[in-house]
Amino acid sequence: MPETSLLVEVLGGVTTVRFRDNSILDALAIQRVGRELGDIIETQPTRKVLIDFRDVRFLSSEALRMVLGRRSRADRAGASVALCSIWAELLKIFKLTNLDQLFSIHENAEAARAALG
Repeated sequence: MPETSLLVEVLGGVTTVRFRDNSILDALAIQRVGRELGDIIETQPTRKVLIDFRDVRFLSSEALRMVLGRRSRADRAGASVALCSIWAELLKIFKLTNLDQLFSIHENAEAARAALG
């Protein structure tokens, strides 16, 4: 089991976060990811966070709530958050739940970094 659930890279003033697992389904994993993601949002000096979903294929409704909660945490911390590389099937869920209205969603990391400035 990896020490962390997330891979983190800072590039061009944007902190990019990728998930180590392709599915975020069980409660313990969601709590761990949520805690790690919240810490990153609050502690990164860039205040620009890109959540890259390129490797994620499955996401539970609880995981969607966690992502939404991290958005609220980012707002309180004065951080900007963008999402990218969301698999087509998952993107449908983001659209059905109107999460696409709450997040800046981009096709790839390069476009998201450009949007975050």
